[in-house]
Amino acid sequence: MFNIDMEGIDPEKTYDLIVLGGGPTAIGCAIYAARFALDVLVIGKIFGGLIATTHLVENYPGITSTSGQGLMEMFKEHMNSLRIPYITDEIRSIEKTSDHFILHSFFQKFKTKSVVIATGSERKKLVIPGEDQFAGRGVSYCATCDGPFYKDKTVCVIGGSDSAAKEALFLSQNVKKVYIIYRGEEIRAEPINKRRVKEIPNIEIIYKTKIVEIKGDSTVKSVIFDNGKEFEVDGVFIEVGANPNSDLAKRIGVKTNEKEEIMISRKSETNIPGVFAAGDVADAPFKQAITGVAEGVVAAYSAFDYIKEMNIEY
Repeated sequence: MFNIDMEGIDPEKTYDLIVLGGGPTAIGCAIYAARFALDVLVIGKIFGGLIATTHLVENYPGITSTSGQGLMEMFKEHMNSLRIPYITDEIRSIEKTSDHFILHSFFQKFKTKSVVIATGSERKKLVIPGEDQFAGRGVSYCATCDGPFYKDKTVCVIGGSDSAAKEALFLSQNVKKVYIIYRGEEIRAEPINKRRVKEIPNIEIIYKTKIVEIKGDSTVKSVIFDNGKEFEVDGVFIEVGANPNSDLAKRIGVKTNEKEEIMISRKSETNIPGVFAAGDVADAPFKQAITGVAEGVVAAYSAFDYIKEMNIEY
């Protein structure tokens, strides 16, 4: 990755655009910003975002099948070819001046004429007894990361989304048994993944059931269902959705909806001129890498247009 030495940052330099985030939305935005000849910087906590933890990506046009990490390696290669700088850091606050923004991290500050917030989302928790206690000791939010530790063991995946189905499919390759535990009457996976789940012999779905507690000693040993039954498992993989990382945006007055997603126009504009948003942090109804990248591209163009309209030299 073409990183910048943090100590080498010129605090007086003003970028045309700073993109916040490290996933496909942020990188797609930066690639187009560079093609628009904007002086762009990307600042992200983790390069790759949530998709980097995905086992298989089979719905990105032009790429029949790859891993999430593999997809982001391609993004990285494209980004590096344009020499777009990337910094691993976290912006804690943003202040608006008359003609630019000042972004503050823990140890550094950055100046920019426009900002794109593409900070994505974080996994939701069940918020039940034992979840935090056994985090990293049987409770996981990433099958790709932790699945190999459960070879020939019994695990459960909590959730009924397409993501939950894909987690179960990945785990089934190594574990003895995977139970999908879902509170609804039918999992909501894409038809192809629903069919795969039902065809694999070591995956079983338990419907109309919730987990109310996770138990164990040094590691997870069982879960408690809402009917009081104790069910033995060696690992619990939680896949119940995600919350948008919109706290930074809210602190500067960006409007969010009831789900705390940033409200954007078709041009990826927020209610604050010069601040744009895209991807899972925004209020688009369909959360996919391809739609996030599209929103990021629109945000890059809107930032370019904003700079021109404000008669700011670029």
